[in-house]
Amino acid sequence: MTRAPRRPARRTLALVAGVTALGLPLVAVPAEAHGGAAPAAPPRTGFETSNGARWTTEAEEGSFLAAVDRASDRVAVRTVGTTKQGRPIRLATIGRDASGQGAASQGSAATTVLLVCTQHGDEPSGREACLTTVRDLAYARDEETLRFLARTTVLVVPTANPDGREADTRGNADGVDVNRDHLALRTAEGRALAALIRDRRPELVYDLHEYDGTSPYYDKDLLALWPRNLNTDAHVHDEAHTLSESYVRRAAGISGFSSGIYGIWTDPHTGQPLKQVAGDGQERILRNTAGVKHSVGLLVETRIEALTQAEADDDARNRRRRVTTQLVALKGAFAYVDERRGLLGAATAAARHTGFADRGPVLIGGADNDPAEPAEILQDPPCGYRLDAAQYAEFGDELALHGVTVRRDGDGVFVPLRQSRRALVPLLLDGRAEYRLTSGRPVEAC
Repeated sequence: MTRAPRRPARRTLALVAGVTALGLPLVAVPAEAHGGAAPAAPPRTGFETSNGARWTTEAEEGSFLAAVDRASDRVAVRTVGTTKQGRPIRLATIGRDASGQGAASQGSAATTVLLVCTQHGDEPSGREACLTTVRDLAYARDEETLRFLARTTVLVVPTANPDGREADTRGNADGVDVNRDHLALRTAEGRALAALIRDRRPELVYDLHEYDGTSPYYDKDLLALWPRNLNTDAHVHDEAHTLSESYVRRAAGISGFSSGIYGIWTDPHTGQPLKQVAGDGQERILRNTAGVKHSVGLLVETRIEALTQAEADDDARNRRRRVTTQLVALKGAFAYVDERRGLLGAATAAARHTGFADRGPVLIGGADNDPAEPAEILQDPPCGYRLDAAQYAEFGDELALHGVTVRRDGDGVFVPLRQSRRALVPLLLDGRAEYRLTSGRPVEAC
């Protein structure tokens, strides 16, 4: 059973106490922080300046982030990828490691949190929440937030699918669903995120989305879901479940928002589950990929459709509710990091070392609420997989982006299971895995 947080949704982000007319946090910088001179006004997004009448444009995002970067030495903004249509995939680094030098420069006490916003281009509320969160963390002056940032690096990808956001489409410029590309890595967007996870090794990967509801069975303000993939280390899985149920959803409830588990229809009278319509354990989805790669992953979704007649009559009101819900959920996630950073760090660190023991089965199907079939269980996995020269030429880049260790073997390579990414290797290379890169030749003895 997960424990309730001691002070949910209150610690860490005192900055949310200031609320603008949008219902969004905005930090006021005291004059004494500028030697008594009148402080420059914090930049605002297009969403904020329009009071939610429209979403922030790509040009406004660039100007906004550049202004925050110039104003605060605790923020660094850089480009980590470029889309097919030439748009930048931006990363904002806030806090402990704004220099961007990676996990090694942080020391043992630091926690790295990655926020991935708007993988689906027609789900913009998470992007708006991420942009204002970058600004609010950059301008915060309260002691609790400063203590939080002294021990935390917050990585934010405000727009993970810039071409899709510009076109207001779910997929990218090629129509590919980026959130189904975290194994194959065929998209520039998926590759940029894979490199970030490999290089920065975040303890927490928090993925912001929106969903289409079905009344009265599927119409909560907020839905959340942890990694269901059965290859997720048990301690990482349990921490993700605690994050969802005891922090994020609880924070939503305290603020008056309804919440539920993503993918599960519930009876509107009893609250009992009726059927599952989404949210399985497939390893190519970011929350599951994150779990297999030993990060505590969480998917959060706000409902797009109007929940009241007032929202139906006023699109801006609807948008403000969606963004405010995302901000409240983020507040719960940061409270989780602050209160459970020791347990979070211990769970992810232990999971990263488990694969070197090279013991136990690997599951190529099933989920935490759907036991794997016998044919989906590699009860006695091979020692590794051999790829010939052609296979390695085609898929070597993807293996490197995943952080998979390989050894040269004649004209090809040998990919051992005895490594940190042990559970990922069969999902990428076993002929029975549904979303494999290629079918490697199993090597039974090393």
